[in-house]
Amino acid sequence: MDGPGALPVHAGQRKQPSSDGAGRIEAHGIDHIPDQERHGHPRQLFSVWAAANVNYLSLVVGGTLILMGLTLGQALLVIVAGNLFWLLTGLLAISGPAAGTPSEVITRAIYGIRGNRVNNAVVGWMISVCYFALNLAAAATAAFALVEKAGVGATTGVKIAVVLVIAAVTLTIGVYGHGLIMKLYLPITLALTAVFAVVAIAVFRHTDFSYAPPTPLRGAELWTVLVAGVTLIASAPLSYTTSADFARYLPRTTSAKAVLGWTALGGFVPGVVVCSLGACAATAVDMGDPQSGLRTILPGWFDPLFLLALILGTVALNALTAYSAGLALQAVGIRIRRSLSVLADGTAAVALTLYALLISDFLDTVSNVLQLTVVLLGPAMTIYAADIWLRRNRYDGPTLMDETPDSPYWYTAGVSPAGALALTGGVTVSALCVDTLYTGPIASALNGLDLALPAGIAVSAALYVILSRGRLRSGRSTSGAGATEPGGGGTTR
Repeated sequence: MDGPGALPVHAGQRKQPSSDGAGRIEAHGIDHIPDQERHGHPRQLFSVWAAANVNYLSLVVGGTLILMGLTLGQALLVIVAGNLFWLLTGLLAISGPAAGTPSEVITRAIYGIRGNRVNNAVVGWMISVCYFALNLAAAATAAFALVEKAGVGATTGVKIAVVLVIAAVTLTIGVYGHGLIMKLYLPITLALTAVFAVVAIAVFRHTDFSYAPPTPLRGAELWTVLVAGVTLIASAPLSYTTSADFARYLPRTTSAKAVLGWTALGGFVPGVVVCSLGACAATAVDMGDPQSGLRTILPGWFDPLFLLALILGTVALNALTAYSAGLALQAVGIRIRRSLSVLADGTAAVALTLYALLISDFLDTVSNVLQLTVVLLGPAMTIYAADIWLRRNRYDGPTLMDETPDSPYWYTAGVSPAGALALTGGVTVSALCVDTLYTGPIASALNGLDLALPAGIAVSAALYVILSRGRLRSGRSTSGAGATEPGGGGTTR
């Protein structure tokens, strides 16, 4: 049984059940993971997040900070500050062992049964598919260069084949699911670390550690770029509102501090290291075209390994994206198996990628739109974190699975006013502060200072706490036994 009275089991005492084996398709989707199938140790989460973040995108983002006009010292400080948002990703992960369900189900407690379907359709599925397509296009570009080095022309047919092969490998990991991810990501992390260690040696040999732009930024202009840089770096951890997906198999008595710590470290360490490599490289080579620029300082024999590492890192990242997008599609209310939902996500992403690479610059449009995702993801992650704090990480998985009007999470016509109003308020204020694709009125009044991230976080958190605090304490919203009482919160030893 999975009730509050279940005997505690320490994380290291359970072996991996056959239902979550690396060699078979994961049996579970958004359903609750019973106690007898919980297993693993929180330290496994480090390699999951590290493998997904030792990647090409982090190099590019790090180099972008130098191109924005920062000195190397300023860029490194921005990189550390932006990556501190991995603490939020780690905090969200602790709700997985507590509930035994993925993030896509836990957020029913925040937005209501119907409201959460809308949340998953936009935040969970649509944005994930767009990111999948962008990442797939980046991996395909590296693969095209690798194919050409092998003496094969990158014709249209070859490009289609390359995209399909990369997508097939990625989706295979996503379809097999949690067990295979936990098995593969440690060796992937080690392989990528070895490759990027060589990159680091080459980069540091050419780095100008005293680099400063010809005309240093000062005053308000400097602060504008610093805030924009932190927002750019923070967009990576903020995109992982689904970190509980990969922690939900851990026993409910698993230390919440350990889950938070290993998840946050798994993203923070490679995020800081790889972004810093990109910034250092930008002091020596043109990071406007990162692949070409880096290859001028890397040994010739290493070029194929570097390209393979770029592809492998993107596959690791996209497999997590596809996995969570599949769960989001189920949580929207589409009644299909998780494996099929992952394939559906992949099919949509492959279609977008091929259309972009072969027909138009559609991905440029998608990329521009995704620059605004911090407007949505910042408030969404903050509200999730606030709910964990207000409930003291007490979630009851079986109760969360009830989608009927009798559910304690039905609220008002299936929507939680607190969650809906807090998200709407946070997103609205954040949008008024944007200075990327457009200049919002608040940003304009502040001479281009983009406060979209801090403003969205502050407003959404304040609204959610004010609107929810009395309701959660009184228990009016939760007639289910486990929603306000301990249904399995992680320990904090």
